[in-house]
Amino acid sequence: MASGQFKLLGERRFSPFFFTQFLGAFNDNLFKNALVILIAFQGSSWAMTEGGMSANVLVNVAAGLFILPFFLFSATAGQIADKYDKATLMRWIKALEIVIMAGAAVAFALHSLALLMVLLFLMGAQSTLFGPVKYGYLPAHLDNRELTGGNGMVELGTFLAILLGTIAGGQLVHAVGDRTLVIGISVLVFAVLGWLVSLLIPRTAPSAPDLKLNWNPVSETIRIVGYARENRTIFLSIMGISWFWAVGAMYLAQLPNYVRVDLGGDETVVTLLLALFSLGIGIGSMLCDRLSGGRIELGLVPFGAAGLVLFSLHLGFAGVAEHANEVGLSAFLALDGSWRVLADLGLIGLFGGFYIVPLYSLIQERAPRERLSRIIAANSVINALFMVLASLYAVGALQLGLSIPGLFLATAVMTAAVVVFIFTLVPEFTMRFIIWLLVSTVYRVRKRGLENIPEEGGVLLVCNHVSFMDGLILGGSVRRPARFVMYHTIFDVPVLSFIFRTGKAIPIAPAKEDPGRLEAAYDAIARELEDGQVVCLFPEGAITHDGELQAFRQGVERVVQRTPVPVVPMALRGMWGSFFSRKGGAAMKQLPQRFRSRIELIAGSAIAPEQASAAELQRRVQIMLDSGEPCETPVNAHQPAPRA
Repeated sequence: MASGQFKLLGERRFSPFFFTQFLGAFNDNLFKNALVILIAFQGSSWAMTEGGMSANVLVNVAAGLFILPFFLFSATAGQIADKYDKATLMRWIKALEIVIMAGAAVAFALHSLALLMVLLFLMGAQSTLFGPVKYGYLPAHLDNRELTGGNGMVELGTFLAILLGTIAGGQLVHAVGDRTLVIGISVLVFAVLGWLVSLLIPRTAPSAPDLKLNWNPVSETIRIVGYARENRTIFLSIMGISWFWAVGAMYLAQLPNYVRVDLGGDETVVTLLLALFSLGIGIGSMLCDRLSGGRIELGLVPFGAAGLVLFSLHLGFAGVAEHANEVGLSAFLALDGSWRVLADLGLIGLFGGFYIVPLYSLIQERAPRERLSRIIAANSVINALFMVLASLYAVGALQLGLSIPGLFLATAVMTAAVVVFIFTLVPEFTMRFIIWLLVSTVYRVRKRGLENIPEEGGVLLVCNHVSFMDGLILGGSVRRPARFVMYHTIFDVPVLSFIFRTGKAIPIAPAKEDPGRLEAAYDAIARELEDGQVVCLFPEGAITHDGELQAFRQGVERVVQRTPVPVVPMALRGMWGSFFSRKGGAAMKQLPQRFRSRIELIAGSAIAPEQASAAELQRRVQIMLDSGEPCETPVNAHQPAPRA
């Protein structure tokens, strides 16, 4: 699946957008870091002309000026992104960057710190405008199967751009000395390049062209946060993303002093740790597509959160042997314990990528399209608030005497508490994690024909029933969330019951056992299909005892007659003889004989409801079981009758 991600770079719907945002992130960080380093190393001479402020004060003022526009303008930016063509907006925003960077060239030439600070604020405003457009653009041009991979590529590009821009800013200041006009010309050149690339971005239809703009930032911010809160899963996903950015910003802010005081390294060690953290997030973001099989896999969120907590704790206890002060990179790498620090920081980034990409994808998938950019804007506001609070928390903790490793430990404990709280409120994350872990570790699933399942609207899936794991395998493989119809005794199996209930499975009982529950199940199936959901049932009515496909019951016909929707026949191969099947007697009574066994899940072409008789569906499933190939429409009418 990773190759599918990189294929997007060869397509016009993605590539110009990707490189536009890459150049923008690179230029932001080149400009910001160059300015911060100039203040830090030449601040005494520059500050005398600006009222005598110290370099430390100026650095914090610069950080505040860059983040302030996210509070002031995110609400307006979200409205504009929903109302107008996003491709046109990106071109105008990149044109604004050219104007700002032209001003920066003048300010660098004049050594005007006041003008540079104003321009830094304007760069923050330009970034604020770009954020909702960026995340609103992707779901307009990528389908749900591509969202995880596309977001992973964007996050990879963004963090590489941040890393390269930060390094370039520092190296440029070092190289040019007091000839700061060179810095201004450099950022202007990259701004022009970004604008030129943006001309290739394809047009994107506005999602809410009739939206009336509200220019009051306070009332509109309250409104967009209210939009985000309408869906608890979306809002808690935003809170989870914001917590990650707060923790990440806190870590990055402490790196220079952590390296100097606790590790004894110099600036080259800081750069290496920054590179490892950024590359870790980028690689983790990219790997999400492979680990999730091209779907939006919420099970990766608890997996990423666990890694964040574990390696943050490990970093808090890490250290190096006795060292001299401010040793270079090669000397630092020779110290005992140095590689542990490097590994911890890289792995924190890696698991951070696993954590945030599915959350971004979930927001893009589930937010109403006409409000998506405004909900992304709400995410920007909350992100900025969390980062400010994290900065205040770090300053306060360090002022009270807490060491930087102690700060890392305290943050890790707080992260554990936050993610447990979120996962308790949204059990879907935990449910998806259990399914992902079980399916990924116990089996190797080969999937064929899943693109036959419609991306939108109600659809009924029918599949053969071989084991107690069938529902979990289908649920972990089908890209869209599915509601499973299952025998009520299986629905009540301990542990699995949590998954089934959280996944809104529909328990069913035979008429001779509980006719009321049977009718309630049919009503629930109809409601889900009418709401445009995916429903999966096993028409055999029971798990096979002999490994052969059993006769399909007439209940499937009653379902499609009541709610006519497309029906997709599916076949599960390779599960017979597994620990969860009934081969040799009752399931789960003997020791497992296989681990990581290869199984196949095959989906045939969708068929119209009027053709979906029990016999026809049974025949199609049998053909797929025998051939191992998706059953395409039409099927030869002279195929032999299915085996019972």
